[in-house]
Amino acid sequence: MQGQFGVSSMSGRLTSVAMRYPDAILNADHVEWHYEKPLDAEALTRQFDAFTELLSSAGTQILWLSDEEDDLADSIFTYDASFMLPSGAVLLQPGKELRRGEVDLHRKFYDSIGVPILGSIQLPGTFEGGDCFWLDRSTLAVGRGFRSNSEGIFQFTEIVNSAGIDVVSFDLPDYKGPEACLHLLSLVSPLDVDLALVYAPLLPDGLRDLMVTRGYQLLEVPVEEFEESSGLCLNVLATGPREVIAIDGFPLTLSLLEGAECDVAVFAGDELCMPCEGGPTCLTRPLQRE
Repeated sequence: MQGQFGVSSMSGRLTSVAMRYPDAILNADHVEWHYEKPLDAEALTRQFDAFTELLSSAGTQILWLSDEEDDLADSIFTYDASFMLPSGAVLLQPGKELRRGEVDLHRKFYDSIGVPILGSIQLPGTFEGGDCFWLDRSTLAVGRGFRSNSEGIFQFTEIVNSAGIDVVSFDLPDYKGPEACLHLLSLVSPLDVDLALVYAPLLPDGLRDLMVTRGYQLLEVPVEEFEESSGLCLNVLATGPREVIAIDGFPLTLSLLEGAECDVAVFAGDELCMPCEGGPTCLTRPLQRE
């Protein structure tokens, strides 16, 4: 793996990702973890397997984090506990306290594959990967909210600035309160260097203006499908420019994507994703994009 890593976009060809098997989530207490309902282990596993098959079919190599037994139910959502830059990884600090053990999983994983760790977020700073995306190859957009606080963003900015990367930050809305998971990527999914899927009612005005100024076309998901899916109709993973994996069952959103000439693959996520507030982007930690 030495040298075979580096990310500086959201839609370049997705060469490799880190994932974790869903063992820990299958018996999770849904109340403790703030899931919508008790999970159906058989259906969740079936949907997870279908998603990984779509990734493999897209040509993406999957590297697996340790599956040693633990109770880190949210560790299946590998996007959040670390972030990949062109020159190495940054270890983050989840704002959801139950998730903080995930950081050590990511540390050990990077050590095992020879990826340098460029820095780490320390408490009282908090920062989750879902609050960060590549606006362009030298600029990261960051959301400040319940999961990523000002101190965490300050530390993250210092780390990435030293790698020659700029940060622009935006305040996120309250929406459903601190227990719910509202990340910046709950409101925007980049599909290409000039195309993104967004939820207009909650998208920060400054981010909208900046993206439009930089030439992005913004596809606005309908309110009814956003609400019906707990926001997950918008959580779309680009495996390449305008090549995406999305959750099935939301025809208006699918029509938007296809109308923008996106090649869309879908999988059922009513058990794997929607009750747990994590979609296809959340299930992967990109390690390399071309």
